[in-house]
Amino acid sequence: MSTTAIPAMTSSGQPILILKEGSNQTRGKEAQRNNITAAKLIAEIVKSSLGPRGMDKMLVDSLGDVTITNDGATMLKEIDVQHPAAKMLVEVSKTTDNEVGDGTTSAVILAGALLERAEELLDKDVHSTVIVDGYMKASRRAVEALNSIAEKVAPENREWLIKVARTSMQTKLVSKEAGELAALVVDAVLAVAETQDGQHRVDIDNVKVEKKPGGSLKDTKLVQGIVLDKEVVHSGMPKRIEKAKIALISAPFEIEKTEFDAKLNINDPSMMKKFLDEETKILKGMVDKVSAVGATVVICQKGIDDVAQHYLSKSGILAVRRAKESDMTKLAKATGARIVNNFQDLTAKDLGYAGLVEERKVEEDKWVFVEGAKNPKAVTILIRGGTQRIVDEAERAIHDALMVTKDVVEKPAIVAGGGAAEAEAAYQVLKWAEKLTGREQLAAQKFAEALESIPITLAENAGFDPIDAQVEFRAKHAEGGKWYGIDAREGKVRDMYAKQVFEPLAVKEQVIKSATEAASMILRIDDVIAAGKMRDTKPPKGGDDGGSSEFD
Repeated sequence: MSTTAIPAMTSSGQPILILKEGSNQTRGKEAQRNNITAAKLIAEIVKSSLGPRGMDKMLVDSLGDVTITNDGATMLKEIDVQHPAAKMLVEVSKTTDNEVGDGTTSAVILAGALLERAEELLDKDVHSTVIVDGYMKASRRAVEALNSIAEKVAPENREWLIKVARTSMQTKLVSKEAGELAALVVDAVLAVAETQDGQHRVDIDNVKVEKKPGGSLKDTKLVQGIVLDKEVVHSGMPKRIEKAKIALISAPFEIEKTEFDAKLNINDPSMMKKFLDEETKILKGMVDKVSAVGATVVICQKGIDDVAQHYLSKSGILAVRRAKESDMTKLAKATGARIVNNFQDLTAKDLGYAGLVEERKVEEDKWVFVEGAKNPKAVTILIRGGTQRIVDEAERAIHDALMVTKDVVEKPAIVAGGGAAEAEAAYQVLKWAEKLTGREQLAAQKFAEALESIPITLAENAGFDPIDAQVEFRAKHAEGGKWYGIDAREGKVRDMYAKQVFEPLAVKEQVIKSATEAASMILRIDDVIAAGKMRDTKPPKGGDDGGSSEFD
């Protein structure tokens, strides 16, 4: 029942206001129902975009910028959600995206399904704490079931990694080019993977993703090095240098201004000339230092003075200025150079190596490509595509593919996709629930039903009758066909292992855990107290006409 706050009374009948005026409070079942409905609506928004037959959403923000996407996390980020319970589901998609990179839509759909099933139990007067306990136990059992059926793979097995990356892209706009793009993504991840104490580690930040409309998705390529969205600073400099020795400098190639105000009294023109000559001499000294250590390419994080540009071009050195700090770090990893912030410290040992440094025209812009580094620990994927929207969506698809490849390299276990893993986990949880006693058994059974909402949604989106699909995959799993799921392309229940559709175990675990935790949190809320809005305390217009004001 929804009410405004009821003031408490003292024994003498004096009212005590606990909440601020204008606050309101929703209690009990109505509070729960409001929260559950809001969360279910969020799940409803993303539901139709699950799977290879899922549809895209066009999101237009207040400035008129358009985003066309199939990515659950991007959709919910772009929509300005107001309801506090709905915001929790948006958080679920964000954390899933940050943690494992894929499965954001599945996590939101599963959380929505868990709340929908919980509502049925709440109507039968099952206490929400009992439901939460049942859900938590069932989620642990589901994760155990997934671990027992998961296939172990070698973390550097390129063939398996390509299958996983391709599956991630099959549901996106780039599905037609998924095969070629998956190979690029896997090569990028394997290039930057590092081994520590027998464990593989991948820092996705070392894979730089640059995008530029033009050409088609097929023109997307992997650069064994770094692409800088900058041009060579001086027209007289060489535009192509092979077997380049690269100096990375974070100090300005300029005369630094003094920190305090300084005055120079110049009495005759020769003093002025001396002053300017001294400046030129200092700048020439910097260039001579760079030249002396054998550098043929200079990439500077700060500015390069015009005079310095002149001397650099005379020395035949290719220079780039105002490179981003993140790019400098990646260049150091890619070429083996050391970033120097003082010209006096620069030595031949600090230089990096690249097979080729070249300025190329990409559409209207000139970019510098640093390619062919010997053993690059940082690489670039340059995405091309017909329009800006396509390039943006391709970037999101490649981000997901990079993340799932990283997941498998770091935790080398995979399960079949197409809802097969969820259907098998649901089957195992149902079998386990039979041994439970009391009302927790009802919650565990509802948890299994919620897990089945993933393959059922895939079937719906593929235009396949969801009830027929549910009956069929349940029968297959009962017969021991653990890899049977929804083949959305054919609209049939198929062995997804044979269809070569694979997903990382890490993604499935994260989806189940985060969806269960979010649903449990929403179910525990039985009281929503909303603060009243700040009231306008100005007296009404027409001040002294005897009208009452708020302060009367």
